[in-house]
Amino acid sequence: MKKAVQQRTLETRSRLTSVADQLVADKGFEALRIEETVQAAGVAKGTFFAHFKDKDELMDLLIGQRIETLLDGMAAEPAPRDADQLAQRLMPLVELMSSERYVFDLIMRRSGAMAVEEIGPIASTFGRLGELMGQWLAQGSFRKDVPLEILVEGVEAFLVQTLALNFCALHKEKSMKARLQPYLRAWLAPVAG
Repeated sequence: MKKAVQQRTLETRSRLTSVADQLVADKGFEALRIEETVQAAGVAKGTFFAHFKDKDELMDLLIGQRIETLLDGMAAEPAPRDADQLAQRLMPLVELMSSERYVFDLIMRRSGAMAVEEIGPIASTFGRLGELMGQWLAQGSFRKDVPLEILVEGVEAFLVQTLALNFCALHKEKSMKARLQPYLRAWLAPVAG
């Protein structure tokens, strides 16, 4: 009997995420409403809260899945050889992360965790992105005078800066690629000498 309950629980969670995913595709992340999700999934509102603490937890899962898909594609490509290729490789990720202010805000809130049990899908993707960038930076024509971990953290910081300025009325005149490229060129250029 217990297995049937577990299977039903998995099916309900899957139905909720599938319905939410379709609603997001139709209306966007911020426009998603729990009431609409449970109605379309054919479950009670309490059932939603048995699976997710709140809308943000559901969005953490959906956005994390999208980032994972992008990372799969990025990892399948040859390693970027220079800062311009790295900026180009990061653009699909940048576009998703900046698709809505809500998405950016949620990513910033969920990209780190204060405790291991709080590590969610988005935080996990940042770990994977760091590993992937570390592999790329070790292979390409990038500076070698700084530990790889510091190079990766610098790229991540410039990525966040690029995203943040995209939502600033004073700095919207540049495309995100035009903003990210000079940061990466300056940070990753091999040191002569």
